[in-house]
Amino acid sequence: MNKHLIGVYPGTFDPITNGHLDIIKRASKLVDRLIIAVAQNAGKGPLFSIGERLELVRGEIAALNRDGGYGHIEARSFSNLLMHFCQTSNATLIVRGLRAVSDFEYEFQMAGMNARLDPNVETVFLMASERHQFISSRFVKEIGALGGDITQFVPPAIAERVLRSFANKAAPEVDTKA
Repeated sequence: MNKHLIGVYPGTFDPITNGHLDIIKRASKLVDRLIIAVAQNAGKGPLFSIGERLELVRGEIAALNRDGGYGHIEARSFSNLLMHFCQTSNATLIVRGLRAVSDFEYEFQMAGMNARLDPNVETVFLMASERHQFISSRFVKEIGALGGDITQFVPPAIAERVLRSFANKAAPEVDTKA
């Protein structure tokens, strides 16, 4: 029986970073098909809507496919329980990236809960590459919001969209009567 291994790499990807792309490239070598599962997660107050994040992720996947031959990667959004998403996608592997020990504690607990919900789905952890260990979407947004250079942390198209998003937001009013 020829069984195809389907993996899911979930996250909010708000925005997708070079660190995410590193994990995607490496994870794609472990599975026959990799689904980048873009989580709705409005509770995190995302910079981009779910549709925009999905568009950005798909753009980067298209670039990977064009430039590196990663043809078995796709992106889909989800707003339900990750384990339900895995079941409906026939995925048996969840990929999670780890940057630091603090990531491990949270991810270890999450993997344990997921294993209880569906013992047929395994979780694998990929350590962030040394040059990407400090990158997070939150830091990218903070740096971008304050006018800093984010080009070393995200692909060029993503940097442009992040900076344009902040430029389109109304500038805070300054009290000149003080």
